[in-house]
Amino acid sequence: MIVKRRKLTFFERLYLPAIFAGFKVTLRHFFRRKVTVQYPEERRVPPEGYRGAPYLVRDEEGRIKCVSCQLCEFVCPPRAIRIEPPGPDGPPPARPGVEKAPAAFEINLLRCIFCGFCQEVCPEEAIFLRDDYSFTGARRGELVYDREKLLAHGGVHRDRHRKWQRKEEEAAAQRVFPPRA
Repeated sequence: MIVKRRKLTFFERLYLPAIFAGFKVTLRHFFRRKVTVQYPEERRVPPEGYRGAPYLVRDEEGRIKCVSCQLCEFVCPPRAIRIEPPGPDGPPPARPGVEKAPAAFEINLLRCIFCGFCQEVCPEEAIFLRDDYSFTGARRGELVYDREKLLAHGGVHRDRHRKWQRKEEEAAAQRVFPPRA
C-alpha cells in the first residue's frame, strides 16, 4: 500500500511553525513555579509505601531479630541476600527460645531490586525496607552490606506483638504444675 503525502508549503519547509511552537512551550514553563530540589541540602520525602533499601533491625533489648530461617534468601528473585547459618558448632543465639542466629548475613544492594519480598516473608519482622534512597560507594564492594552495617542502618524495631516474650511466658506457665489434691 502506498500512502500519498502532500507537498509541504514554503512556510512549512522553513520549520518556523515548529520553532514558534517550541518557544511557546518554553515560555509557558518559564513562568511556572520551579520544582527543582537542591539535592544534597534538600531531601525529598518519599511517598507512603516507598520501598527503599532493606535493613536488619534489633528488638527493644538490642538483640538481633533474625533467626536464620533463610526464607528471605530463598524468596529473593535476584539472589541478592546471602545468609550463612551458624551450624551445629555455632555460638548460641542471644535471645532465649531462639534456635539459631545467622553467622553471616549480607545483602548486595547492586543486585537488589527493592521488591519487598524479603520483608513480606520474614516471620520475625527482622528485615525492613527503609525510606533510604541515597547510598553510594566508590567501589562495588562497598555496596555489599554485611550484618553489622545492616543492623547499624536498620535501628530498633518496636515490636507490638512481642512474640518471643509471650512464648517464654507460656512456657514458664506450663512448667508450673498445680498441686495435687
